[in-house]
Amino acid sequence: MSAINLYIISCKVEKMFKENFLEEVDKIVGNSTEISRFLDILKQIIRTPSVVGAEHPFFLVLKRELDEMGIQTTLYEGVLVAEGTDPDSGMISAHIDRHGLVCTGPNEFQYAAFTAYNRGNLTGDSVAEKTYKDIIERFIHQKVQAYNPWSGAYLGLGEIDSAYLCERRENLLFNVKGLEHLYAGTPIAFVDTLTYEEGHLSAQLDNVLSAAIILFLYEQGYQGRAFFTASEEVGKSWRFLLEWFRGKDISTNELLVLDTSPFPNRKSADAQHIVLRNKDANSVFSSPLTSKITKLCDKFNITYAYKDLFIEEINEELLIQGKTPYSLGSTEMGRLV
Repeated sequence: MSAINLYIISCKVEKMFKENFLEEVDKIVGNSTEISRFLDILKQIIRTPSVVGAEHPFFLVLKRELDEMGIQTTLYEGVLVAEGTDPDSGMISAHIDRHGLVCTGPNEFQYAAFTAYNRGNLTGDSVAEKTYKDIIERFIHQKVQAYNPWSGAYLGLGEIDSAYLCERRENLLFNVKGLEHLYAGTPIAFVDTLTYEEGHLSAQLDNVLSAAIILFLYEQGYQGRAFFTASEEVGKSWRFLLEWFRGKDISTNELLVLDTSPFPNRKSADAQHIVLRNKDANSVFSSPLTSKITKLCDKFNITYAYKDLFIEEINEELLIQGKTPYSLGSTEMGRLV
């Protein structure tokens, strides 16, 4: 089959996916035109790798998109700052690093989040950390791509053959076919595309979804500030953001941090449209934005829940069963407060 035929088939499949999804969206919210544009943005940037510790290529893609919109951008260490014509009208933050692998030796590949900062602030008791052992099998036969950590240049395609937990190094190790030529330090990203199944979009959406939302907001007329931070998966993104605020001598109690939130199953995830927080393991949040958001949710019949309350309810059951409770987790907002 020729490359042209493959391209035509790919376009047809993408068109079918988009039409099916937009048909469902139109039934629910009746505004498929804007959703269509949002999907275009998401599909465009999701293919750019951004493994934790090697996010520079993704920063450049975001900077280009924003520059083309006429939004002022400045790239600092670990954070890209975007400012519209009225920067004080709003502050939104999203971290842009994603999980992936890193080559740590000849034909040796480890989980990047565990090597980027010697596991950073991981303590082994949060909900997200407890899932690491559970997701090993998920990566079997997953296609991955190696790339240059600065330019983003493509360095090869491979496939994960097997994965296991090395108890001595306390990290996930992967056997990857096709990338035996790589040198230590090379990041490897999961090859990902959007899929639509049973009413849900599926992909490695954390954290590219938040970045796409901010780009879409700027297209729709948002003129405030936005921050795109690196290394959140290893607990460092808040440092880059705090450094910027201190350097500019700026403070706020209305910073909106966008992020995805994991749930143990689809039923619990479907119970709400958006997830809020009153607190995390580090701090209690106190912002007028919370009441503003909940009032808007009530007005437009958008369901919401608080993640800290959800975890506390689970912990009550765990304590009754004599099991170790989950941590409330460590968030970027909690570190900044």
